Amino acid sequence: MTTRVRPRLRRPAVAVAGVGRSPIDRTAADRLRLESVLVTTPQPRAALAKVPPYVPGKPPTARVGPGSELPTYKLSSNENPYPPLPGVLAEAVRAAETMNRYPDMGITALYEALAQHLGVTSDRLAAGTGSVALLYHLIQAYCGPDDEVLYAWRSFEAYPIATAVAGATAVQVPLREDGEHDFPAMLAAITERTKVVLVCTPNNPTGPAVTASALRDFVSRVPSQVIVVVDEAYREFVRIEDRADAVALLADFGNVVAMRTFAKAYGLAGLRCGYLVAAPPVVAAVRACSLPFGVSSIAQAAAVASLAREAELSERVEALVAERSRVIAALREQGLKLPDAQGNFVWLPLGARTADFVAAAEAAGIMVRPFTGEGVRISIGEVAGNDVFLRVAAEFAR
Repeated sequence: MTTRVRPRLRRPAVAVAGVGRSPIDRTAADRLRLESVLVTTPQPRAALAKVPPYVPGKPPTARVGPGSELPTYKLSSNENPYPPLPGVLAEAVRAAETMNRYPDMGITALYEALAQHLGVTSDRLAAGTGSVALLYHLIQAYCGPDDEVLYAWRSFEAYPIATAVAGATAVQVPLREDGEHDFPAMLAAITERTKVVLVCTPNNPTGPAVTASALRDFVSRVPSQVIVVVDEAYREFVRIEDRADAVALLADFGNVVAMRTFAKAYGLAGLRCGYLVAAPPVVAAVRACSLPFGVSSIAQAAAVASLAREAELSERVEALVAERSRVIAALREQGLKLPDAQGNFVWLPLGARTADFVAAAEAAGIMVRPFTGEGVRISIGEVAGNDVFLRVAAEFAR
């Protein structure tokens, strides 16, 4: 590594009273110094002016006046409505007892558990404070101002943010009318400047999942020097026969990155822990960009405990999938059109009626996630909250 040493610069003489400088000279020097300060006020990178804000799901709001006794439900952030499993909570509490110490920077226990769970070696794993953080690190590692990041749109809103923060250019390829990825159009949009392609399956917020055969065919046509990130945050909820598995592609494609999280099916959203699986050189680059001690001891312990309780967690996932099927059937019976839903949420493409639906839902105590002028994403939550949502939808569909 070459280190540039800035040569010492002669500072301009500063006029001081009684040292051969007149009051006029001193005033002029002060004015020049002031102007210099005004001109050199610290400025952030110009690229940050283009960074769109991340819009979180709206939390339940306090009610006053008529209707204040009604319960509110947060169906806006795709969170798992179940509380932590007792065994997972116990391990998290135990880890909290040593919060005066830094966490294991090597994330050793979690990497060992994930390696056994996935059938890979630890050098193919990188963990971070949620899969979003890993996305930031990966794009930072591989992209600069002259590079492009390509993805379908509408998709996860962190994609344009992470791209803009790196100073790269976002290339958005419209989804098909059914809310699915248009792989031929995405392939046609790849150029010599494309460094990363993002595939969200199931797609957030529209819901459809990519099949294994379609994903393999797509990856096989992407140039090998382009990284293909498969964002599988909601993979555990997918119930199509030919379910994609990005980890299975790693044996044949060195440019594939599988990105997963403990926030959704595992219910650890508040602890921020996600991971990716990739070729060792990609993992090394991502780790190099990661913050030291980023994943807390509590998050590491809870993630390891969750992997050891797959059977219990699977029961909860199956219950959410069954509830999703009930909600979808009711919505379609009401005459509402929605794409295939394979995550823990449903998508209503309401277009110009989006704001009206949001207002009606919030009046009934339901917080949803609107996308202005496009539609509304509603998380599958508690049965009681889902029932209130269905009543709002039925009234809206009339």
